[in-house]
Order: sequence, then C-alpha cells, then structure tokens
Amino acid sequence: MIQSGSKIKSNNNFFSSGWICVNKPMNLSSFDVVRKLKKIFSLNKVGHAGTLDPLATGILPIAFGNATKTIPYLVSSKKKYRFTILWGVKTLSHDLEAEIIEENNFVPTENNIKKILSNFEGEIFQRPPKYSAVKVDGKRAYNLARKGIDFAINEKKVKLYDITLLDHKNNKTEFSTTVGKGFYIRSLVRDICEKLGVLGVISSLERYELGPFSLENTFSLETIEKLVHSAPAGMVGGDLLIPLSEVLDDIPALLISNKEAKRIQQGQSFFNDCLHKNSKLGSEVLLLKDKRPIGLATVGENSFKPKKVFSEEIFNLRSI
Repeated sequence: MIQSGSKIKSNNNFFSSGWICVNKPMNLSSFDVVRKLKKIFSLNKVGHAGTLDPLATGILPIAFGNATKTIPYLVSSKKKYRFTILWGVKTLSHDLEAEIIEENNFVPTENNIKKILSNFEGEIFQRPPKYSAVKVDGKRAYNLARKGIDFAINEKKVKLYDITLLDHKNNKTEFSTTVGKGFYIRSLVRDICEKLGVLGVISSLERYELGPFSLENTFSLETIEKLVHSAPAGMVGGDLLIPLSEVLDDIPALLISNKEAKRIQQGQSFFNDCLHKNSKLGSEVLLLKDKRPIGLATVGENSFKPKKVFSEEIFNLRSI
C-alpha cells in the first residue's frame, strides 16, 4: 500500500497527468468533485475511480490525463469500508437521503447480527439499489426511482471478502468490510435488515482503502485549492500527484529499448525474443523506457501488441 511519503516531491514541477486521492466530504457527489477539480486545474481530461454516494466520505481517486486510461484497473481493486446501520428506520434509498417511510423501536441483538453475517461472505448475487447509477433500459435507475416509476434491476455476482462487527450500542451498529468490484454497501445493509426481519438504513459510510491507496494518501478539496494557486493552467502540482503506474503494481513490468518504445507509441507491435519467452501468452505487461511507463501491451504469439499508450511521461522518477 502507498504511504503518504510516496507522493511526488517535485520542487515546483508541474505535470498534466497522474492520480490525486481526494478525501470526499459529505453532500457532494463524485461528479461534483470531478467538476470542481476540472475548474481548479483548468483541465478537461479528468475522471474518478469508484463512485461514492453523496452521503459517503473517504477515498475518491481522481485521474488526470493519461492516468484516466488506468481507471479500469483501479476500479477492479479491493475496497475497504466502515459503515453504520441505524436500526428502526426505513427509506426507499436504504440511507438517510430519502424520506423515512417507516419507523419502530426494534434493535436486533449483537449476537443475532453476528450469526447472519457469514451469509454475505464470498461470491454472492446482489441486487443494486434502485437509487443507484445502474442503467435500466438506457436510463439511470435513480432517475426512474425519483419519478416513482416501477422497474426491476437484475442481480449481479459480486464478492465480499470479509465483514466484521466493530461496535453495537443503542440503536446503531458499526461494521468494517472488504469488497470487490461493483459491490453496493447500501444493498448489503438492505439485505442484512431483510435477513434479520428488521428496519434499518445506512447512516454513515467511509471508504478507507481502495487498491494501493489509503486515507493517508488523501487531500481535502480545500487543501488542494490552497496548494495549486501557483500551478500553470492545465497542469497539476507535483506534490499532489501519485504516478499512474501505482495502480498497475500487479502487472509485470518490462524494460524496452528506444526503438521498441517508438513503435509502441506509434501503435505498432514489436518482438523481443528475450522478453517474450519469459512472458505469459495473453497476459498484459507494463512497458517501461528508462524506467518510465509508456504503455500497456498484450503478449501475443510472436509479438507485444499495444493496448494502451501513454502519450507523454509525466514523472521524473528521480523525484519520487
């Protein structure tokens, strides 16, 4: 996992690509954060990995420039959350964003909660919340739900690696969990309540790890605004950035020559017998020139075929 000391120390250098981890505050959507950062940095090529609900807080990785090409690799990573269930309340969104439609005073016991948690571990089929960004017949589910339109969402296979009850007092219970791609914590809360036969909603949610990133990597939006006042338009201060290659740690890296790098950057395949015989057919490799990532390639039967090309190199590795 990246620690805070791994951030770039660039002595007033500025770059147009890389990752910034924002500690997202409550009441902002992930898109709101991207929009604010586009304005701060005067950049258009900006994206986020792993959407957080407006009421959620924690790690929201933001990709700039070429780093946007590595978003799918980070989205597929494990994620760790802390969340709290408020018992005795029901809403259509399974959180406190929607109107309360039912209430009571019943709170399940800690022992009964622990007994049912194993039902949700491993690979399971989960139905996303109706108040989510899932598309139904080409339309966002949350738009249909807000209009009161009746519709169904198909279940999908997701993975929950572990779940732990951290605290249980009064009418609230706190948990931590590790999940895979496409997992909805609100759906988990809904299903826990249904399994127990009780009312409950998620009242707080924080993502504290995502792939190689942890909360120690994050900056608040206010801090970012203060640190970038001297950055040129369309550029980001190096002190904020994490190299795009950090999210590709699980992919084998190969050093290639200038000639091979030129072919890759022109979208052409190349062959290197020494590298090829030590690479797995069909796998992906990260290509480095002078220790700098220039692209991703697929190992073919007799060549390395470009998959994603990084059009510019944004980090001086001597400053990492």
